[in-house]
Amino acid sequence: MEEELKCPVCGSLFREPIILPCSHNVCLPCARTIAVQTPESEQHLPPLLHPRGPAAAAAAAAAGPGAGAAAGSAACLEPECAAGGGDHADKLSLHSETDSGYGSYTPSLKSPNGVRVLPLVPAPPGAAAAPRGAGPASSSLTCPQCHRSASLDQRGLRGFQRNRLLEAIVQRYQQGRAAAAAAAKCQLCDRSPPEPAAVLCEQCEVLYCASCQLRCHPARGPFAKHRLAPPPAHPGAPGGGGDGGGGGKGAGGGRKPPACAEHDLENYSMYCVSCRSPVCYQCLEEGKHGKHDVKALGAVWKQHKAQLSQALNGVSDKAKEAKEFLVQLKNLLQQIQENGLDYEACLVAQCDALVDALTRQKAKLLTKVTKEREHKLKVVWDQINHCTLKLRQSTGLMEYCLEVIKENDPSGFLQISDALIKRVQVSQEQWVKGALEPKVSAEFDLTLDSEPLLQSIHQLDFIQMKFPVTVPPVPLLQLEKCCTRNNSVTLAWRMPPLSHNPVEGYILELDDGDGGQFREVYVGKETLCTIDGLHFNSTYNARVKAFNSSGVGPYSKTVILQTSDVAWFTFDPSSAHRDIVLSNDNQTATCNSYDDRVVLGTAAFSKGVHYWELHVDRYDNHPDPAFGIARINVVKDMMLGKDDKAWAMYVDNNRSWFMHCNSHTNRTEGGVSKGATVGVLLDLNKHNLTFYINGQQQGPPAFENIEGVFMPALSLNRNVQVTLHTGLEVPQCVKQPKLPNN
Repeated sequence: MEEELKCPVCGSLFREPIILPCSHNVCLPCARTIAVQTPESEQHLPPLLHPRGPAAAAAAAAAGPGAGAAAGSAACLEPECAAGGGDHADKLSLHSETDSGYGSYTPSLKSPNGVRVLPLVPAPPGAAAAPRGAGPASSSLTCPQCHRSASLDQRGLRGFQRNRLLEAIVQRYQQGRAAAAAAAKCQLCDRSPPEPAAVLCEQCEVLYCASCQLRCHPARGPFAKHRLAPPPAHPGAPGGGGDGGGGGKGAGGGRKPPACAEHDLENYSMYCVSCRSPVCYQCLEEGKHGKHDVKALGAVWKQHKAQLSQALNGVSDKAKEAKEFLVQLKNLLQQIQENGLDYEACLVAQCDALVDALTRQKAKLLTKVTKEREHKLKVVWDQINHCTLKLRQSTGLMEYCLEVIKENDPSGFLQISDALIKRVQVSQEQWVKGALEPKVSAEFDLTLDSEPLLQSIHQLDFIQMKFPVTVPPVPLLQLEKCCTRNNSVTLAWRMPPLSHNPVEGYILELDDGDGGQFREVYVGKETLCTIDGLHFNSTYNARVKAFNSSGVGPYSKTVILQTSDVAWFTFDPSSAHRDIVLSNDNQTATCNSYDDRVVLGTAAFSKGVHYWELHVDRYDNHPDPAFGIARINVVKDMMLGKDDKAWAMYVDNNRSWFMHCNSHTNRTEGGVSKGATVGVLLDLNKHNLTFYINGQQQGPPAFENIEGVFMPALSLNRNVQVTLHTGLEVPQCVKQPKLPNN
């Protein structure tokens, strides 16, 4: 609220605030500094700025030659300089095309203190020039907030109404702030009492007095960045958020009623609807408001208060919407942060996958190069070895033949010459054409065309266009949000990041808890689903897939969920008879009627072994409460077990009976009283129902061969009150049952 109480010129709390015609406020001393005086020699004001009406014309005619001096003196800012006998019918004239009380914002060369003034207006034709050195002809004031200009009448700034309401609020606010500052004490002082706090460190959240601040919180080192603020406003102080109004001069109840600005001895009593300002009785009798529409000040005050309250309701609603919008934006920030991290991780994974693929392909290509190199080397080495062998053989034969030729024995030469000639010819035939040429080239006939891949890598970027619609990808199960409670399971999933295919919905499938076939349990757009009514102590497999107009996408991974071993439940208020009274978080039941009424539990059983107990809190006048199980559509306005939808044991203070379809069987001695505990054991594996009283089995198993879906049930009247206890383990040691009498 403090910003509303500060002057737009000086930035401090308002001092003697006045109301400008544009409804903005400004301090009276500040108004003196921004008001502008304009001599007639520099500017001619438009006719609207001069007094209007017949009275003004008559006054001007009567003034005679001295009118110019009177006008000059009337332009002074303070009322002491105003000329007497002026026209009181129109104290303030404004420069406006429609005479609405506002002036247009127009830049001007005369702009002291950053405030614009009225623009220069050309002198009307035939107007006489003012003598040189004449006094100021008019004064104007420009609102520092909306830049609308207003000219002042002969009373100067005193012609503006004083905002006494704002002045009182400022005074209350100052008193409250002073009281709060005086009440705030230093939290580190060793004096008694502690010194008043001078500052509050917003980071340390500690109040310091001046000496403790210098000693414990110097403005250096890590403390240099801490923000020191004035002590907080006391919650109970006026102006600090409390309801107290104070008893000073500014208090609403003790403030003197404001007097009329034009008639100091009169208080405001009426409200002029035409001028939209409070007026006194004398204003109606003598002033310009005589023929205006007026109303009682109190009535208009209440009407405007109601209008302001109604407008505040609208602002309050918008403020509430803004707060919700801020929460939405903060959630959006968090979502953007999370999505950004997901996208970064996905991008890194995709790039790593590309690098891995390129590395694998690089290894394959290197293997091909290695094989080609080894093949070429082997061929060359084989050719070297073969050629070396033949060369050695040919060389040896040549040397042998030369030695034979050197011999001088003709007969000996002729004995071997034919064989040698054939061997030389055969040796020569071995060096056929191509035998002395390499079988392989030193060049590798392997060319890797990497240009398309490099171009694709350089063009790799995010696609900001519509993709061809294909089936959605595999949804990702959010295991941290998947959970079980009692016989219900909750699953959550989301689509992978960077998935551009639209999703119209999801299909959630669940098996039967025994490893059987999957069945659809949910089809919709939500990504969080809870399935109720499952079997206790069972293991379920769940999976989800997405679909769109192109078809159904692949299944997600299968998640395994285990339901609770024991059942936790309460009485169900939605299905109970209207005479049933529940309390203790729907765990305690009684009745308003003398007739028996039925209430069911919130759990339903179709499989497994379940045990719960009911403690008798009150038992008056020997009633017959009935305990057991029932179908969901059991009749609820008579004793449990009288129809074919319930299986029950009803008991009094001496004996009990089993009842189904209004058939009474197995009367057994032993009843209940205040403080007794009745146990119900439902074994759907063996399909029987057994009852216990105070830990001892009451008769044989009450009912056998029962199948279907059953809910815990109870019938009682107003003489009984019981409390339900669930989440119990099945009794391991069963005492010997009492034998029935018949």
